[in-house]
Amino acid sequence: MKKIGILGGVGWASTIDYYRAICEGAGRFFADRGAAAPLPVPPITIESVVQAQTRALRGRPGDEASWAAFHAVFRDAMLTLERAGCDFALIASNTPHARLHAIKKGVMMPVLSIFDAAAKATAATGSAQALVLGTAVTMQARNYANVLAEHGVSANDTLPDAEIAEMQAMIDEDFHGGAASGAQDRLLRFCARHARPGTAILLACTEPPLAFPDHIDDVSFEAGGFLFVNPSAAHAAAALDLALEDERAG
Repeated sequence: MKKIGILGGVGWASTIDYYRAICEGAGRFFADRGAAAPLPVPPITIESVVQAQTRALRGRPGDEASWAAFHAVFRDAMLTLERAGCDFALIASNTPHARLHAIKKGVMMPVLSIFDAAAKATAATGSAQALVLGTAVTMQARNYANVLAEHGVSANDTLPDAEIAEMQAMIDEDFHGGAASGAQDRLLRFCARHARPGTAILLACTEPPLAFPDHIDDVSFEAGGFLFVNPSAAHAAAALDLALEDERAG
């Protein structure tokens, strides 16, 4: 099995879900093949950054130089995973992927993109339209829109600043270390304002999927009358597939 590097901590609750999903998925894979307990799981190293620090280091849209310190924290964490012998890595968070082009400079190991995994999952639903919800960085950038377009899916236009600010506030207030009791209702109300019929809603932040605990490992699911895509679940599944590549071939 290939060794996985997880860059986590943004936030810690979703990092736990990545680790759990990968390990449980590996357990099911080997159990289906008659393996005896304890069931094998891929070797994994987690390097956890400090979310309070990385949030403070976010740069400004359109000002590449303002992101230098943000890039450095994530790049150093990636290099730590590389030195630990990881065959590939993934960031257990959507937001830093908007800056992945700069973060991975000088990193030799492959880094799995959450954009690619989510775009494939969205296309698989058959939806031609997508609404991307996440942090302000994710919703202001067009990374998701560009990759979705490569898979034949059209993303929403950038929402007004006030709506982006509300989504960011929801993540900060209702999804820190888990989902608050009213988090799902608040999220569904937001979706009702912006999702047209037939739209796949990408929960493009690793915390909002926690509002749907019954679907936490589902790449896509229906809830509250909406079709959701969970990029985190798609990302973790892609990591597991790559880690087990040789076992699947055998």
